[in-house]
Order: sequence, then C-alpha cells, then structure tokens
Amino acid sequence: MVSKNQIKLISSLQQKKNRALNGLFIAEGVKVISELLDSHFSLEHLYTTAPLFVEIPASKRSVISETEIGKISALNTANNALAVFRIPDAVPTKQQGLIVALDDIRDPGNLGTIIRLCDWFGIAQIVCSEETVDVYNPKVVQATMGSLARVNVSYLNLNNFLANSDIPVFGTFMDGENIYKSILPSEGIIVMGNEANGISIDVEKTVSKRLSIPRFGNNQKTESLNVATATAIILSEFCRNS
Repeated sequence: MVSKNQIKLISSLQQKKNRALNGLFIAEGVKVISELLDSHFSLEHLYTTAPLFVEIPASKRSVISETEIGKISALNTANNALAVFRIPDAVPTKQQGLIVALDDIRDPGNLGTIIRLCDWFGIAQIVCSEETVDVYNPKVVQATMGSLARVNVSYLNLNNFLANSDIPVFGTFMDGENIYKSILPSEGIIVMGNEANGISIDVEKTVSKRLSIPRFGNNQKTESLNVATATAIILSEFCRNS
C-alpha cells in the first residue's frame, strides 16, 4: 500500500523544483530500473505490481496495486514498476576524449535519446547549458532506457566552459565544413544547439571549427535535422574517423 503522503511526494517529483528540494527522482519500467540499480545510483524505494526485484530488501520494496501505481506514475499508461532514486552529487567534467555539449535543448525526448546515443558511441560526458531540460525529468529518464547509468550529465555556464576549454570546440551549422570530408580528432567538444534556434550567438563565438551535415535530397528544401538525429550522424563520423 502507498500512503497519501508517499503519493503526494512521488507525484511532486515530476516537477524540477521538487526533485531539487528532495534530492530524488523517479524511474519507471523494469529495464530502466534494472540499469540504474546496477550503477552508482542509490535506491530510495521501489514499487511494483508483481513480485519483481526480489533481491531488493523488503524495507525498500513494496508490492502495490495497479490503481496505486497509476496514481504515482508520470506515464499516461503506468508501467509495472516505479522506483525512487537519490540524485547523486555532481561529478566534475574532465576535458578529455569526446564530450557532447548541449546548448538549450528543451525537449525531454531529445535529451534522453542523446544520452542513449552517447552511451552507444562510448561518450562518457555530456555538459549542458543551465537552460537545457533537467536530466532527471521523468520523460528524459524514460527516454534514456537506462543509459543514464553510464553517461555523466552536468549543468554549468556553457559559455565559460567552452571559452576556457583546452581541447577544440566543434559546432554544427548549416554553413559549416562538410563533415564527411573533414578530418576529425579523437578529442574535442561537440556542441549541439537548440531545436528551433540552433547554437546561440554567445556559444557560437567559442567554436573553433564549424561542421555541417550536407543535404542529398533533390529538392534541398528541408531546413534542418532533428537534433538527436543530427547528433547520431555527428557522433558516428567522429567515432569512425578516430
């Protein structure tokens, strides 16, 4: 059974201010929860509608009804498992290898997909502008499909971070150098911009090399790629070249 206070607390974690206030976030679904349990994330409590995760101590696991899990779920159709985890302390970003920098990404699905892509391509670090959607937003956590367990995501003053970078900064622009003809290093920061406006003017000033993904369609009318799709192409080329 879930108490009214527990329902109130867990439901409140759908909002960023309450996640920050309580230092907690929620994850839903067996796969996502399993990945987080096998990582550095600390479990606060687990709720399931079936006898799942029996290895978790009874003090941290409750079997509840489908009606109850529906009351605490952030999904339109509740899953059979929901876990509350503690938000870990921020880990400093090391300027080494390939780093993805996100300039004002607003869509939770895009951020979650980009985290999955970084996990796939072995990118361990993502730095985000302070305006970027919160990584512990339930929709972001869901979209990562557990990759959040293996990719460090941090928030900072992106302009200052890039301006003081010791490694090259790459930006994606329509008028950049054709990425398929570029010599790409194994170390650098790859900046991806806002869904509607691209890379901001201030961040653009910190970019040392401009890249673009050329269009091959006959009509040449498509204005831009979805930022997550563009990230997949960019990371594939960096990893292939290195």
